[in-house]
Amino acid sequence: MIRVVLPQHLRRLAQVDGEVRLDVAGRVTQRAVLDALEARYPALRGTIRDHVTQQRRAFVRFFACGQDLSHELPDVPLPEAVAGGTEPFLIIGAMAGG
Repeated sequence: MIRVVLPQHLRRLAQVDGEVRLDVAGRVTQRAVLDALEARYPALRGTIRDHVTQQRRAFVRFFACGQDLSHELPDVPLPEAVAGGTEPFLIIGAMAGG
């Protein structure tokens, strides 16, 4: 069971409270987690990554185990602690401006 923490605005859109738990078959990668998340919560499609290119949106970041995974390739396996469910996969809305 993979644990995913969403920012408040995405939790509201998905109509969930707290973290989300997902079953991910096969290798646990960013792509696999996001595919499972979007399949379970269709309202999130296009909010985290582009519909066509599947690229991460500019103001969305991914973290796990204290590491910024935002620039990792989408098919690189996530840390074992995330795959095992002991640590969450965090999706964070980045801040910008002055």
